[in-house]
Amino acid sequence: MSSNQSGQTGGKAPAKAGGADAGRKVIYAAIGANVGIAVCKFIVAAITGSAAMMAEGIHSTVDSGNELLLLLGEHNSAKPADARHPFGYGKELYFWALIVAMSVFSLGGGLSIYHGYEAMRHPEPLQDPFWNYVVLGVSALFEGYSWNVSRKELNQRRKPGDSLWKTMRASKDATVFTVFIEDSAALAGLLIAAVGIALGQAFANPYIDPAASILIGLLLVGAAVTLARETGALLVGESIGAEATRKVREVFETDPAILSVTGVQSMQLGPDEVLLTASVQFRRGMRIDEVERAIERLEKAVAALYPSIKHIYFESGALRSAMA
Repeated sequence: MSSNQSGQTGGKAPAKAGGADAGRKVIYAAIGANVGIAVCKFIVAAITGSAAMMAEGIHSTVDSGNELLLLLGEHNSAKPADARHPFGYGKELYFWALIVAMSVFSLGGGLSIYHGYEAMRHPEPLQDPFWNYVVLGVSALFEGYSWNVSRKELNQRRKPGDSLWKTMRASKDATVFTVFIEDSAALAGLLIAAVGIALGQAFANPYIDPAASILIGLLLVGAAVTLARETGALLVGESIGAEATRKVREVFETDPAILSVTGVQSMQLGPDEVLLTASVQFRRGMRIDEVERAIERLEKAVAALYPSIKHIYFESGALRSAMA
């Protein structure tokens, strides 16, 4: 046993395909919806001169590019561990998800606000807004489908009594919660655009439609801030959470070989991979083979409770005290 670690689970688990496949399914659904919607929105925005529709076209284009970035993150995060990255590349997904958040903030929110501001400076009456409503309705169907795919993935991890929002906040899969937040913002943006166009038409007021564009931009800024907060926490090393840590600690404390537990710490390495360190005091008088069997037993118990905990390290100082 080295001076830095006393035990480790049996390497990186090969089975990460399930979570990755689910994430890719969510991304493909989002890309298919956003590409088609963006083309329709830009065509209708050019015909009708709607600033809100132009903002929605920008929004859908940015979302399409963002999904491609998430695919890149999914691909790179699956690379096997090597000498430079002994714990693998799982966090690369969080890095690209953070880039997506920045994209939503600057390109989605920023451009929509700017376009709305410019349209308010030089307002023009809408031309034949009927097609705006048609595209908004079709867009809502496509966005609703994509949103529902991500919602179903989140629901599979939802605990009894938890809200969908709480489940999203607790999710460690940046692919799923990023698409869910983007699509939620998209559906809300479609509603704002429809209301803005309708009110502008009803009151013959050319300022209402550009105002809707600015509101859509502010909505996207809010979505970007939420994404940045969630992905940033995972990128810098978020733990598995207080409840999960408590349950893992109980596994150690109830094992007959453990005299005391002075600390349990964890860090999320990827959607399905966690590093855990435990500072424990083994009972005095144990032989080295007994300690090894106890470590193996603890690893299996923790893995049965939380399969995502792929690496467990025990503080060597506690072991030296136990075998003294």
